[in-house]
Amino acid sequence: MAMRNFSAAPYPAPPATPTEGRTRRRSGLKWAGASIAALVALLFGLLTLWIIGYETGPVALLAGLVIAALPVPIYVTLVLWLDRYEAEPAWMLATAFFWGALVAVFFALLVNSLGQLLVEGLFNKDVAGFYGLVISAPVVEESAKALALFALYFWKRDEFDGVLDGIVYAAMIGLGFAMTENVKYYAEAVTEGGAFGTFIVRGMFSPYAHPLFTSMTGIGLGVASQSSRRAVRTLAPLAGFALAMILHCAWNASIYFSERLDNAWVALLMYFMVMVPVFAAVILAVIFALRREGRILREHLRCDVEIGLLSPDDYDCLCSIRRRMSASFRALARGGLTAWRARRQLNGLASELAFHRNRVARGLASRDDSDSQREAMYMRTLYELRARLGSVGS
Repeated sequence: MAMRNFSAAPYPAPPATPTEGRTRRRSGLKWAGASIAALVALLFGLLTLWIIGYETGPVALLAGLVIAALPVPIYVTLVLWLDRYEAEPAWMLATAFFWGALVAVFFALLVNSLGQLLVEGLFNKDVAGFYGLVISAPVVEESAKALALFALYFWKRDEFDGVLDGIVYAAMIGLGFAMTENVKYYAEAVTEGGAFGTFIVRGMFSPYAHPLFTSMTGIGLGVASQSSRRAVRTLAPLAGFALAMILHCAWNASIYFSERLDNAWVALLMYFMVMVPVFAAVILAVIFALRREGRILREHLRCDVEIGLLSPDDYDCLCSIRRRMSASFRALARGGLTAWRARRQLNGLASELAFHRNRVARGLASRDDSDSQREAMYMRTLYELRARLGSVGS
């Protein structure tokens, strides 16, 4: 797509920025905090693997780790593919995944094990087994996973634009949690000689279980992020969290009773009558969320065409997933990786600008100078990206 000269296009002046020294100090503090948090999370993950290895042995642990990690890139790619209009920041996606894989698993394993030992001491092993699988695991595990979701929602509110974002972050947390949890189950299966069967059940038929459970919380937070009503902002996340625990509890109960009754039909009925329909409902929610995001872009980027910041062709490309992909491939073919990266940045920035305007219009932003300054920054960067694309061809 050839791009004409927009040097005369009006756009707001960029906001004033902090002094360089202050910016460096803030950046240094952020990096220091992030490094400490990463080291603590890694420590939790190593402790979890040590506990698993202590129970199963190092060979079984290594085998379980390899089997559990193999399909993860495929599942992560599928989840990221859902977020077509505005890709979430890579560091936030990584934080979500590793929270599930390192931190949530550690605390869930610790609390579940201690609780099960306590119940076994008070009652017996059978009661403790039911408590651990059907009661404790859904509550503790969904709470550990939801903690990161709520933190992202309140801490990075501007990156939580709706139901789709809630599903994506929840799925990343769930995939990380499932991967480390599967290390334990695969390692135990290796020691018992049933690794292949366990992989078929956990790796192929129910790899989406944890992402599906946690996506209920993500959907609740996504609904809350779109509403200006206090009741909805309060109740929707709580309802989603409760539904996550209920769904998790029902699935675990079906597994428990299938094993107790030596009848796989209990779990199969739960799988096909509940899990598959709920999964289909989440996919429908993704489709409707994508349509909503397309409408937001069409509504809030139209003014940029009128002032000349975007051309009509740009506008059409940005408001269509298929045309965005075509524009990216065209930029890659004509301008190489530099143009491709600029095109992807332009696509993401235009989406952020539209979503920011939508939040302000719905009364979900501060409505002060910081909002106008942020919009000015988006428009300035959008202009610069268009100029860069014009210089390399797109």
